[in-house]
Amino acid sequence: MTSNGSENGSESGAGNGTANSADRPWGHNTASGEPGRGPQEEKQRGPIVLRGRYSHEPTTTDQRLLDSRGPSDWVHTDPWRVMRIQAEFVEGFGMLAELPRAATVFGSARTPVDSKEYEIGRELGARLAGAGFAVITGGGPGTMEAANRGCSEAGGLSIGLGIELPFEQGLNDWVHQGINFRYFFARKTMFVKYSQAFVCLPGGFGTLDELFEALVLVQTKKVTKFPVVLLGTHYWGGLHDWIRNTMLPEGKISPKDMDLIHLTDDIDDAVDVVHDAYHAWEEAH
Repeated sequence: MTSNGSENGSESGAGNGTANSADRPWGHNTASGEPGRGPQEEKQRGPIVLRGRYSHEPTTTDQRLLDSRGPSDWVHTDPWRVMRIQAEFVEGFGMLAELPRAATVFGSARTPVDSKEYEIGRELGARLAGAGFAVITGGGPGTMEAANRGCSEAGGLSIGLGIELPFEQGLNDWVHQGINFRYFFARKTMFVKYSQAFVCLPGGFGTLDELFEALVLVQTKKVTKFPVVLLGTHYWGGLHDWIRNTMLPEGKISPKDMDLIHLTDDIDDAVDVVHDAYHAWEEAH
C-alpha cells in the first residue's frame, strides 16, 4: 500500500503540475534526496546568489572583463556618450569646486604674440590677478594665452578649459590647472558656473558664441550679478551700435538689456566692473 501510495502520490503530483527535480528552478538536493529543499550548491556572482544547477559557471565576471575584448561598436552609442558627458561634468566640478573668485577672458586664438591685442590680453590677465581674481580662458593660443600668461606672471591662478578641435593644439604653457573637454556644452557650464564675469577681447565666432550665451543667461536671470565687458571699442563698437540702434528700436530687446553690456577701452575700467560686480554678488549671497 505504501508503495502504491507513493506511486500514486508521485503520479498525482505530476498530474497536478508539481515539478520533478530536473524541472525545479533550484535543482536537486543530493543530501536529502528531496528536490529543491535543504542545502544546495551555491555560488556568488557579485551581490547575486546562484544555487543548484544555476551555480555552475565556467568563468568569473572579472575574467570575462579582462580576457575578452568583444565588439567595440557600443563605444559609439548614445548610452556610452551619456557616461562620457557625465564624466566631463564630474572632472570639471572636481577640479574647479575650490576655485577662488575668477573672471573668464575670451578672445581669438589667432591673435599674434607680437600684436597690441596680445599685450592688452596679457595686461588684463595681470590686472585681474592683482585684484585677486583667478583667470579662466579657453586654454588655447592667441588672446587666451596672453591672459593666462599675464595672470601667471603676476602670481595669479591661471586656468585653461580646452576643447577637442580638429585644428588647434592643446593647452598653452601658461595654464596652471587645465582640463580638455570633448563637449562644448559641458565646457560652457564650467565657464559660467565658476567665474564671476566675462571679459571679451576681439575674437571670432567662438567669442561671439560665449558672449551671447552669457547675455541670454543674464537676461533670463539664470545667472545674476554677472557683467559682460567688451574690451576694445574699435572692434566691438559696431556690434554695440547695431544692438542699440537696430535690435532695441525694433523691440527685440528691452532698454534695460543694454545695461548688460559694458563697452570700454580702459583695462582698469574693465577690472573695476568685474570687481564691483563680484562685491555686489557677495552682498546678495
